[in-house]
This record gives sequence, structure tokens and C-alpha cells, in this order.
Amino acid sequence: MPDDGKLAAIRLRIDALDTELLRLLSERAACAQQVAEVKRAAGESAFYRPEREAQVLRQVAATNPGPLPEEAVTRIFREIMSACLALERPLTVAYLGPPGTFSQDATQKHFGQAASSLPQATIDQVFREVDAGAADYGVVPIENSTEGAVTHTLDMFLSSPLKVCGEVELAVHQQLLSRAADLSEINKVYSHAQSLAQCRRWLVGHLPGVAAEAVSSNAEAARRAASEDGAAAIAGQSAGRLYDLPCLAANIEDEPGNTTRFLIIGSQDTQPSGRDKTSLLLSTGNRPGALASLLEPLRRHGISMTRIESRPARTGRWQYVFFIDIEGHVRDAPVQQVLEELREVTALCKVLGAYPRAAGDAP
Repeated sequence: MPDDGKLAAIRLRIDALDTELLRLLSERAACAQQVAEVKRAAGESAFYRPEREAQVLRQVAATNPGPLPEEAVTRIFREIMSACLALERPLTVAYLGPPGTFSQDATQKHFGQAASSLPQATIDQVFREVDAGAADYGVVPIENSTEGAVTHTLDMFLSSPLKVCGEVELAVHQQLLSRAADLSEINKVYSHAQSLAQCRRWLVGHLPGVAAEAVSSNAEAARRAASEDGAAAIAGQSAGRLYDLPCLAANIEDEPGNTTRFLIIGSQDTQPSGRDKTSLLLSTGNRPGALASLLEPLRRHGISMTRIESRPARTGRWQYVFFIDIEGHVRDAPVQQVLEELREVTALCKVLGAYPRAAGDAP
């Protein structure tokens, strides 16, 4: 039997700590309101500062004494900052919907629950909502560690004036959701094409011969599975909660480290945070050594390239543009030197944005 006196003492201590936590949270919220007043008085309209939030979360992670894990602590502080920012000026964020998708999970991971989210039917519409001012920011997928680049997002940057303001990496765990009692009752599986591809080996091994149909989103897959006997959906936990679908099999993705990277798009430039990336859009003529001429300045100045993708330029047959991510901020001296040299050897050198690197990105 537990010692009732000892338990009572611990609970009293917890109650006192909760009271102190609430006092400190209220004090922090009041400081956020004062920040808003100072910004309004100065005529500043940018209340959300991605670099500032990134610095706070890095500091929290670095100084966390435990026993709470780093992920739990940063999630708590993200929500605190989200709620405080809503007191200054609530954010509206467009994302690739509908509700229940991994894009919504990424939006909430980056902006917290206090932000107002606007689901959009297509990536184009996310860009349009932000460009028109109907949303402050947008969240769009850019690449998956298993299936590669999301080319539609890349193509939007060819004509969009919007900037990349941040990134978020989301571990993608696929669940088999169904009202069926077991796998033997399933006769059809719905999911987005990318999710079907990410679970290809599992489906062959566990549901051989069962028809798989690609639909517009994992949330749509869950909606259909919820209304059809013998149907299942491959989707995330959010879709399962939204449509009250039990999980028959968890984490069925073929690659355990399956991760999707999302970009935060907006109209503002982001200041240096101390650990940043810069995304570039480059174009050069179709000539021998053209690609090497783009990469040589990076080597010369010791700048690490973290990603490169090519896409048709839409200006002529067999003409291509390159999307390149490099370490460092556009205001860093080495990056500025690289940009000066790139402008001499390219037909187009466009900075898509400089922004804090995702928390899960290796240093």
C-alpha cells in the first residue's frame, strides 16, 4: 500500500508548482502583449518572427535538464509561444487539406494549436491564399525521404513572388484504418498515391490481391473507409481520430525513417537565426560544364549544398532550372560571395528564401 502521507505531501507540492506555472505563464503572456504594443507603436506589422521562435526552441532543447524528453519540452514551449502570439496577433495559415492530412499535422507542429488553419484543395490554392493576403503563411510539402520531391511545389516557385520563411520535418507513420474486425475482411484499400507507394511492400505481404485505389488525400481515404464495409484507409492518426476509425495495423510504412519535409511560405524575409538554410532557383544555358559552374563557387567558399533538384524551365524544350538548398543565411558573408559569383555565370539567380533549419535537421 502506498504511504498516504507521502503521497499527500507530493501532491501538495505539485499543486504549488502548478500555481507557480500558471503565474509565470500569465506573466509571459503579459510580456507578449507589451511586445505587441511596442511593435504597433513603431508601425511594425510582422508579429511572427520565425528566427526568434527557432532560437527559443533551440535554447529550450539545449538546456532541458530532464526528465521530460526534448521532444515533449519543445512541443510544450511551441504551444506556449503559439498562445502568446495569438494575444499579439492571431495567425492564419493555409495548408494542403483537407483536415486530417499530414500537412495539417505539419502546420500544427510548426505554428501550434492557436493558429487559425485554412485547408486548401491544391498546392496552387495555398500559394494564392498567401499571395492574396487571405492567409499570413502557407504550409506545402516539398519532399519525402522515400518518394522524393513534390514537383508541383517546386514548379510554383517559378512564378510565385512568395518567399520560403521556414521548414518543418514530420515523421510520417502510416496506419491501416478500418472498421473491419481483422485483415481478412478487407477487400479495398484507399490512400493517396504517395502513401500507397510508401507502404507497397507491406501491402504485398499482408494484403495480397486486395485492390488499392489512389484518392486525393489520406483524409479522403479515411472518409471513404468509414462509410464502406470491407474498406480500409492508409492514413495518419489524425485522420483516424477525425473519422473515428480504429487502427488495424500501426506504422506500416516500408521505411521506418519515412519523413516529409514541408516549407513555410510567406511574403516576409526572415532574419538570421544562427543555424539557417538558403534556397536558390538557378538557370543556366545548355552548355558543357554548366552544372559544374553552379557548384564550383560553393566548393570554393566551403558552402555545403544539402539538396539539388532540376525541373523543366517552361521557356523552351530541354531547358532546365535548378533548385538548390545550401547551409547558411543569405546575409552571411560567404553566402553573399557565392551569390555574387553565381550571378556572373547564370541566366537567373533567385533567392527563394533564407530561414531557420528544421529542428530535426542534423547540424
